[in-house]
Amino acid sequence: MIHLNEAVIVEGKYDKIKLSSIIDAVIIETGGFSIFKDKEQLELIRKLAMTKGVIIITDSDGAGFIIRNFLSGALPKDRVRHVYMPDIFGKERRKAEPSKEGKIGVEGISKEIIIKSLERAGVLFNETSKPTKRITKLDLYEDGFSGGVGSLEKRRKLLSRLGLPARLSSNMLVDVLNAMMSYEGYKQAVEGH
Repeated sequence: MIHLNEAVIVEGKYDKIKLSSIIDAVIIETGGFSIFKDKEQLELIRKLAMTKGVIIITDSDGAGFIIRNFLSGALPKDRVRHVYMPDIFGKERRKAEPSKEGKIGVEGISKEIIIKSLERAGVLFNETSKPTKRITKLDLYEDGFSGGVGSLEKRRKLLSRLGLPARLSSNMLVDVLNAMMSYEGYKQAVEGH
């Protein structure tokens, strides 16, 4: 597994599933073009860019470049890295027909090509076993933010205090917190509750 410190931004859930089998990082989906109207999702991506930096990996088709260009204009340039997938023609296994442009998306690209694309983009990575203590769902449960009476309300207050979207699920919150802060930083953030 390749560990990336930055958050990775992808177009959709199948891209996220594919990359999750290769890299250890927070992976956020744009939901395709819905990112244009989803202010909370864009704000989350901005926050991740400011705290960790982001890596944008989109398909090599026109839609992928529209999404990439939109994000490039919405995020600080010095906090974004771009990883480009090569043009590979064909279709993904799950699809009956090739895409409009006939190119394979991130979900259909081989692990080896994805790794070469990361190297080509100058993304620093290394093989890892998680060296630091990570925030878990158990921490959220023990601190009253998940699975208990009033936990939804407490979680929303924490999200508001951290400037995060109110609709983050417990699972996504764990990923975002691990991207934004250390375990110790999390404990300091929740002490006021």
